[in-house]
Amino acid sequence: MTSAAAPSIGLASRLVNGALAIAPIANLLKHQARSMMIKRAESIGVQWTQDAQTLRSRGEDTWQTELAQIQNPNLTYPNYYLQPFHAYNTGNLSWEAATEVEVAAYAAHARIWSDAGSKAGDARLRESFHTRLKQQIPTDPQTILDLGCSVGMSTFALQDTYPNAAVTGLDLSPYFLAIAQYRTQQTQRSLQWVHAAAEATPFPDQSFDLVSTCLMLHELPQHATQAILQEAHRLLKPGGHLAIMDMNPQSDVFATLPPYVFTLLKSTEPYLDEYFTLDLQQSIINSGFNPPFIDGNSPRHRTFIATTH
Repeated sequence: MTSAAAPSIGLASRLVNGALAIAPIANLLKHQARSMMIKRAESIGVQWTQDAQTLRSRGEDTWQTELAQIQNPNLTYPNYYLQPFHAYNTGNLSWEAATEVEVAAYAAHARIWSDAGSKAGDARLRESFHTRLKQQIPTDPQTILDLGCSVGMSTFALQDTYPNAAVTGLDLSPYFLAIAQYRTQQTQRSLQWVHAAAEATPFPDQSFDLVSTCLMLHELPQHATQAILQEAHRLLKPGGHLAIMDMNPQSDVFATLPPYVFTLLKSTEPYLDEYFTLDLQQSIINSGFNPPFIDGNSPRHRTFIATTH
């Protein structure tokens, strides 16, 4: 088990925040961050431009029809979600963002382990998370909710780990969910996709054996994370499990990031300081869970697994 205590915001981070408060500088940094990510992806064999264009080539009318089928027209987006993310001015609410999620994940995770390939790094990261789930959860869950499921990469991986379970993916972006639904059709899977906020889901109390969230909390302000933890507790059956996998702020990787790379990272992650300074362990306990199991599952990621009382 590793410590989960959160650090305070350092001088370097405060200086970067000051620079990012100046709009022309922030826009330049976001452009540089995006260009660097795409160039890096292409250099290691991730066909970022080609694969994203292949998705878009299905045609705007087709995508818009599928978007309408999955979108909740009555949903009010929380203010924190209407901010630029990942160098997209419209954040996660666009086709550009949605069609680039998969290639961005492959690129970001390709070099976690030096011996991983262009796509193997992402698969290995998810496997490392699920290995800990299998070790810590004695009975396979039959009902699983994947909060912040994005385009379904984490949801599909959960279904592969627990093939007999009914798995539901939930996300705030209908664009992401349209991609997830398309991938479901391609692979002839059986999954449910729900357009809703993770802190205000439409499900009854005690609906799930396992609530999982993968690589989402670093994109949230602390108040949203705390509300989501409380919602997860409401949704879990007695003895149910909450599982979280995300960045590990205490890892050597983040502690030794070159200043320029750190600045580019922060330019695309508006709530990174809030995540890095959150005492996630205590937040989980405060939400009604037993003290969680905590373990580093990659050189820069950590897993939390907690049970309801």
